[in-house]
Amino acid sequence: MSDQPAATEETPATTTPESSPPAASAEVQIGAGAAPSPEPKRQSGAQSGGYFWGTGRRKTAVARVRIKSGDGKFLINKREINNHFFAERDRTDIVAPLKTTKTFGKYDVFVNVSGGGQTGQAGAVMLGLARALLKANPELEGLLRDGRYLTRDDRKVERKKPGQPGARKRFQFSKR
Repeated sequence: MSDQPAATEETPATTTPESSPPAASAEVQIGAGAAPSPEPKRQSGAQSGGYFWGTGRRKTAVARVRIKSGDGKFLINKREINNHFFAERDRTDIVAPLKTTKTFGKYDVFVNVSGGGQTGQAGAVMLGLARALLKANPELEGLLRDGRYLTRDDRKVERKKPGQPGARKRFQFSKR
């Protein structure tokens, strides 16, 4: 029976306009207090071991890039960059995000890349490196976007169609 009088006391309190605004402000405080706790963990930046990760893809190649403050070591599949990419164009493309942001020699870069060919792998490493740099220093986003290093090149080889010799090529048409 004590529950019924308490309910009657709360019922008039909830119907008065004065009690409604404090309830709304209490919800705002609860929501504001709960939201910031997960945010600092996501924005902490460096993940395991002080590394910043970035994933890049181009054609069928996938590159997983880790960067960490250091003296400029650059390893691709546990080999020096010159022993993995032989074309000067590919080596230039890969280090372009570092040179554009003036961070060349300030980070150690470790890359695992697989799939595709030389050009596809170089494009994948470039995108992964740019994404890792963005995580390491969000202030570099303007420079990386201006250089188009954060844009994924989604062009792939078109598939061969049945009844044709290639993707677009047709067999010679004979009228008679």
